[in-house]
Parts: sequence; C-alpha cells; structure tokens
Amino acid sequence: MCVESDGCEIEGCSSSDEVHTLSGSMSTTLKSNPDLHPCKPGQKFRAALLRCRSPTAAAGILSFGNVLNYMDRYTVAGVLLDIQRHFKVSDSGAGLLQTVFICSFMVAAPIFGYLGDRFNRKVILSCGIFFWSAVTLLSSFITKEYYWVFVLSRGLVGIGESSYSSISPTIIGDLFTNNSRTIMLSVFYLAIPLGSGLGYILGSSAKEAAGDWHWALRVSPVLGMTAGMLILFFVPDPNRVSADKPAGRLRTRTSWVCDMKALGKNRSYVFSSLASAAVSFATGAFGIWIPQYLFRAQVVQNTAQSCAQTSEQPCSSKDSLIFGAITCVTGLLGVVIGAATTRFCRQKTERADPLVCAVSMLCSAIFICLIFVVAKMSIIGAYICIFIGETLLFLNWAITADILMYVVIPTRRATAVAFQSFTSHLLGDAGSPYLIGLISDALQESYATSLLWQFLSLGYALMLCPFVIVLGGMFFLATALFFLDDRDKAETQTNQLSRSPSSVKVTK
Repeated sequence: MCVESDGCEIEGCSSSDEVHTLSGSMSTTLKSNPDLHPCKPGQKFRAALLRCRSPTAAAGILSFGNVLNYMDRYTVAGVLLDIQRHFKVSDSGAGLLQTVFICSFMVAAPIFGYLGDRFNRKVILSCGIFFWSAVTLLSSFITKEYYWVFVLSRGLVGIGESSYSSISPTIIGDLFTNNSRTIMLSVFYLAIPLGSGLGYILGSSAKEAAGDWHWALRVSPVLGMTAGMLILFFVPDPNRVSADKPAGRLRTRTSWVCDMKALGKNRSYVFSSLASAAVSFATGAFGIWIPQYLFRAQVVQNTAQSCAQTSEQPCSSKDSLIFGAITCVTGLLGVVIGAATTRFCRQKTERADPLVCAVSMLCSAIFICLIFVVAKMSIIGAYICIFIGETLLFLNWAITADILMYVVIPTRRATAVAFQSFTSHLLGDAGSPYLIGLISDALQESYATSLLWQFLSLGYALMLCPFVIVLGGMFFLATALFFLDDRDKAETQTNQLSRSPSSVKVTK
C-alpha cells in the first residue's frame, strides 16, 4: 500500500510499490496504517498522475519532444525557396540561416551539459522548449525588410533546442540498461530523421493550405508548448546512476575541468565524436540543399518551371514533400536495421557498435555519389539513390549514442553529450549549408543566368559530402580499435564511484 506525503492512503498499490514524486524521487514502501485516511478526489488524481510516470512513458514523451525539435529545425528548409524569394537572398544568404542556427546551438550545448549534470534536468528541458516555441512563433511575423532579424531569430531557436538535445538522452540512459537502453535510444534518435522529414512536410503543407509560407512557422510552436507541459508532469529526473548497477548510487561528483580532461583522453569518445561531425556535415548540407537541387534538376529537364518565373504563386513544394517522406521512411528503416544489426553482431564481436557504423557510412558514400550522376537524367533514379544512401547513413544515429553510454561514466554523460554535440556541429553542419551555398554562388558567377549552370554548380558543391562521409567511416574504424579498453575503464570507474567517497579515486 502506497502513502502520499500528507498521510492519505492511495488505492490500487501493492505492498511492493514505490511512488514517484514530481521531483523524480521515490518514497519507501510503507505498511498499511490504521491512522491513514482515504484520499480526497484531488489527491487520487495526483496519485493516478504519478502512476503514469513510468520509464517507458518518459522515454516516449522525450522522443516526441525530439521529433518536434527536428521538425521545427527543418520547417524552414521546407519553404526555403519562398524565403529566398521573399527576402531576396542568394544561395549563401539562405545557407546562413542554418549556419547561424547551428552556431548558437553548439555554443549553448556545453553550457546546458554542465547544467544538466548538476541541476534538475526536466525543468531545463521544459524551459528550452517553451523558449524556442515562442521565438519561432514570433519570427513568422518578421517583415521582408528585416532579414537580419529573421536570421537572429533562428540563432535564438538554436539556443532553446540545444538544451533539449544535450540533456534528454542522459535521462533515458539513466532509466534503462543494455539492450533495452539501445532500443529506447533507437526510438529517441529515430526522431532525427522522422522529425526532419516531418519538418519538410509540415512546412510545405502549411504553406499550401494557407497560401502563405509564414504559416509554416506557426504550427510547431503549439506542439512544442504541449511537449513542454508533458515533460513537466510525466518525466522524472532520475538519480544519475548506472542503470546496470541499480543498487549503487554515484556519490562523487567531479569538476568540469576534470570531466573535460577525462573526455579528451577517452579515445573512443573522441573518434566517435569526429565521426558524428562527418555525419552532421552531410545531413546538414543535404537537409537544406537536396530539395532545391532536385527542383533545379527538373527545371533543366523542362518538367518544372523556375520559381523566379512564377513569382505571383508559392514555389513548388513537391520535392520538399517527397524528400520529407523519404527521410521519415529511411529514418525508421535505418534506426531499426541499425539496432537489429548491432544486436546480432554483438554475438560475433564485442566491437560490433563502431564496426556497424563504419561499414554503413562507407556504403552510404557510394550511393550518395550516384545521386549527382543520375539526377540530370532521372529524378526517380536520384530518389532511389537518396533512399538507399540515407538509410545507410541513418543506421548509426542511435548506435553512436550507445557507444557514448558505454565508454562514459553516468555523472559525466550530459557533459559528454553536450560536448559531442558541440564538436559535431562545429566541424559539421554549422558550416556545411553556408559552405555549399558559397561554393555554388562562386561557380555561378560566370554563368549567372544559365539554369543549367545553376543546377550543375549546386551539384558540384554537394559532391563534397561523400568524401566527408568516407572520412567519418574511417573515424568509426578508429573507434573500434579502442572501444573495449575504454568501455572497461568506464565500468571500473563506475564501480569506484558507487562506493563511499573516501574510497574513490577518479581518473583525470
């Protein structure tokens, strides 16, 4: 029988039940007491609310919030042609939107990682969601004379979304263990391609329905506010413990400087972070430019009309819709295949996690190269190459997070996730959209009025991505060399931290 703090009896609890409070703590099991009085209606509602806060429900809510995070991020990409025409900006100017967003995102990530290792994580998550939702909504009212304000608003949205991406995976890491953790992280990271694809679909559909691209930025904020409330009420802030050793509680906290030194010496962490940067470079560039590249290919094939020639009507959204749908499907397939392949390969080798990531990236580079070979002749062929290439690329999202959980101790994970996010964005998608746009603009200078050259120049710029993906595959192979040693070190250190403080010696 469970008891609330005011001494009332909660119906429907067994003698072995524990009650989670809104702060994430758990009450100890109490015997039935004759002095207890029945719960009032409001107290019964609160008790029912607490019983809904299971780890699985928490992981589901966090995954929903992650979908919204990425959906909001790529809504702008879904209406990029309209934004370019409305504000009258070039390819490099349009690429600046994503670059400013990612720069603010990565700068804020280490700060939120530090806070996430030391303060209530769900409060930080909720505040971040409320902030980016409000800024996104307000940005939809910016007029065409103030493009710099629109760019600045994307930077503020990046700060809000950074809090979520840095902290939420660590809550899941503390709630689950082993294969169950892999499955839950797979569901969580499925939100990256799923949310990205839905962003294109939402942006295009809202624009078509309202006849105005501004409405694309007014849907996700409402959903974001809803997710923030769900996190406040239903997601616990579990103790920062190793889920593999539920009896132990980590009693020693290290300084931020000590954490950074340890992460710098963790070779598996360093190489997997560099590999993540390669993935971010490619996905950041693709997310912004592939729909536009395919649209230009159809203009060259005379199956579509240039957006500049239809200035009175919204630009075509067909490619954004198709690319968004492909991204959703390939994300689902990639995460599921990645999790299943890793579980199978773990029976053959303990280095399965980084090896699966390496092979998938190297194979992905081949099909992504083929996109730019076949796009001029066949749009359907280009979509097939995109489908296979994205599926292989998305295999490693959840596996990379699981590698981090294995080689980093629990009290250091939020900092590790945040700094990995910082480095992957700094070396990856912080600059790739702008860099691709800059290269495209430079190649167009001599043939500015040629529709064929506009298409070819963007394709030549995007050819940089497959080479970066191959480099990422090499980094995952390097991770495989050190994975077992770093995993064993993390397990040993976690055991030390579970003992009394006087017996703990933390490696720096």
